[in-house]
Amino acid sequence: MQPQANPSTTRLIWRLSWPQLIMMIFHFLLGFVDVWVAGQIDYRVQAALGIITQSLFFFLIIATAVAGGGVAAISQSMGAGKPLRAERYVGLCLSIAVVFGLLFPLIGLPARSLFVRLLQVPEDIVGLTTYVLTVFLYALPPYYMLIMQNAVFRARQQVMVPLYTMIIVTLVNTTGDLGLGLGWFGLPRLGVTGVVWSTFTSITLGAAYGLVMLRLDGTLRRQIFAPWRWIKRAWGYLFKVAWPAGVMQVVWHSGYLVLFAITASLPVGNVDALAGMAAGARVESLLFLPAFALNLTAGILVGNFLGAGKPEEARRVGLRILYIGLAGISVVTLALWGVLDPVAGFIAPRPEVKAQALDYLTWNMLAIPFTLTSMILAGAMAGAGATVYNLVGMGTGTWLVRLPLAWLLGHVILQRATGVWMAMLASQACQSAILYYIFTRRNWQRFAMSKTRNGKQPE
Repeated sequence: MQPQANPSTTRLIWRLSWPQLIMMIFHFLLGFVDVWVAGQIDYRVQAALGIITQSLFFFLIIATAVAGGGVAAISQSMGAGKPLRAERYVGLCLSIAVVFGLLFPLIGLPARSLFVRLLQVPEDIVGLTTYVLTVFLYALPPYYMLIMQNAVFRARQQVMVPLYTMIIVTLVNTTGDLGLGLGWFGLPRLGVTGVVWSTFTSITLGAAYGLVMLRLDGTLRRQIFAPWRWIKRAWGYLFKVAWPAGVMQVVWHSGYLVLFAITASLPVGNVDALAGMAAGARVESLLFLPAFALNLTAGILVGNFLGAGKPEEARRVGLRILYIGLAGISVVTLALWGVLDPVAGFIAPRPEVKAQALDYLTWNMLAIPFTLTSMILAGAMAGAGATVYNLVGMGTGTWLVRLPLAWLLGHVILQRATGVWMAMLASQACQSAILYYIFTRRNWQRFAMSKTRNGKQPE
């Protein structure tokens, strides 16, 4: 399907966005239930689960990077009216999911004790953390397949399938967490064992559902797995899109860890600041859900337009999504601002932590329009394959603005957490300005397959 730049485009944006928004809500609930149930079992379980969950990005980095490249390649192929090329990219992405989904457990399982030591896990939860990591490593093959399948369906505008998949995953995981983790519904209380194996089961069932849907719509068949000569020609584009996306994940997550360390070492109120940051981030994450949904929609539609040979339409639809998102998020943010005090009090009842959470939210809610701009434009340029520009914008904002300014304001000038939160606002403004300039002034469309140097792409 090739979208048109007229009022129906707005309806198309809505049709693609609302299922992905609901999908992100279920994704939020998935993590929230895990954390809540783990806390009900034991604080050590919550700590171990939190450590491994935060570290999981390392094992999934190839899946998320290749999935982004797959969305660009498949959506552009669909927009260009080349279904065979799109199907072969589907086959290539699924093959990569199988290979790396098996490779990481083979490497990670023998080295899991070393990995736990590198994380500087406290001695009293080393055994527990190692056990959680072991089960998560077992879950990597279906996890890789789940990520890749959802990318395939999104690229083909079949956004209801990822939504149904996430509903299945969330319901199965929640039932298992409550039933086997806490002993609800007359089930045996297995504690951490019930929680981690519920995660494994839910991810596996979600991946199985996706494979069934690919089989039912006729996609999953031998013909989508192309011969080696085609793969050699096609892999180059996928890699060109995937490697900056992968590096950006490392840059972003490592930057967050450094920011955490800067906050933890503040001269005044560091413990309260860390707790307030954690509480505030939970509230703030709700505002990110629409941004994530629009990020995914922008990637799909921009890829389609570029595949159809309409670079200016691609730019226009990206800006239209941005302006719709800014209007919507402004209303939601203003509504939340009016109840910020009681919400912060509910999340952080201790007065000192509540004050830090309110301070964090004040600065970071001011940054929401910049954050949304960055996320939507990054999604649009990812759909074009221009992930190197996202790396430049995000890397500059994080490592050249946020971290140096956080240290300067937090440790030298203000000597309190407010300086860190101010640095977060400044970095979001900086990276959104960079991405907006690139999107409106530079030829990022040239990264699309139709704009490659020799003008040829494998069919």
